Amino acid sequence: MSKKYRVGILGATGTVGQRFAQLLENHPQFEVTALAASDRSAGKPFSEACAWKLAGSIPENVKNIVVQPIEPPLDCDIVFSSLPSSIARDTEEAFARAGYPVISNSSSYRMDEDVPLLIAEINYDHLGLIEKQRANRGFTKGFIVTNPNCAVISFAPPLAALHRKFGVESAIITTMQAVSGAGYPGVASLDIMDNVIPYIAGEEPKVEIEAQKIIGDLVDGAIVKADFTVSAQCFRVNVIDGHMASVRVNLKQASTLEGVVDSIRTFPSLDLHSSPERFIEVTDEPSRPQTRLDRDNGNGMTITVGRVFPDNIYDYRFVALSHNTVRGAAGSAILNAELLIDKRVI
Repeated sequence: MSKKYRVGILGATGTVGQRFAQLLENHPQFEVTALAASDRSAGKPFSEACAWKLAGSIPENVKNIVVQPIEPPLDCDIVFSSLPSSIARDTEEAFARAGYPVISNSSSYRMDEDVPLLIAEINYDHLGLIEKQRANRGFTKGFIVTNPNCAVISFAPPLAALHRKFGVESAIITTMQAVSGAGYPGVASLDIMDNVIPYIAGEEPKVEIEAQKIIGDLVDGAIVKADFTVSAQCFRVNVIDGHMASVRVNLKQASTLEGVVDSIRTFPSLDLHSSPERFIEVTDEPSRPQTRLDRDNGNGMTITVGRVFPDNIYDYRFVALSHNTVRGAAGSAILNAELLIDKRVI
């Protein structure tokens, strides 16, 4: 039987923290042994501190764990962080400095030059930054690894597939993002019902810069970012879960439509516990992907792409969909932890 690693969740009572708890129930490699949250929750059993908002009940393995303050030490080997960016930077550094591997869903360290910004299937070689990070920051055993913005995870995989095969020159991205991406209580019902909001604070800059780091190359201990440009507009729409992106892309090398579809469809998945059978699923059905029907593909870990066509202004256009709190948040962080174990970094 493989070793079970003890894990702690920072921000455990929030919606992403709850998703961590849900996805880690019965995980063959991880056992939740510590939960941490704000002062108003600390000292209470998780079942009392947490207003559970996901389908189903609070997992039995966590309901009686007493919530701890968000500071080291915690009784665990690995830390998953779903902290708000306002406190994440200092807190995650404190845990890394105390010797914990920190796998973060926060935006605080994503664009730091010595911190891997991972989509496990795309850029696992960026784990080579960890030794540089430890040297730069004086960490001993600890380190920080991040996963991307929850909207970026929808379109970065097909862009990565196209960039590897043909080179991407530029892309225009329009995102349609679920209300759960705003956390809880999120967007007021009177603002989002019967409405689309064409603004999400701070979102467009993240969408425009993160993919280039992810798809970039590790050269001599540094990331050389991919040399394409992204222009983004981000919309909040009236669905609970699932971020959709409408993408128009110019390629550096000419390709047929069949070549574009094949390059996306055949991008490989990994052989890890949380890996879906298909990393990217391409549908030929003209009305798909649809958020409600396709967000749970691959247990929420598959990126679903459809509507792939030549474009009248750009070279090609397509639609991409991901589950924002699974593949876009907790699920990606758990997959990154599985990758770190597989690559013997942990």
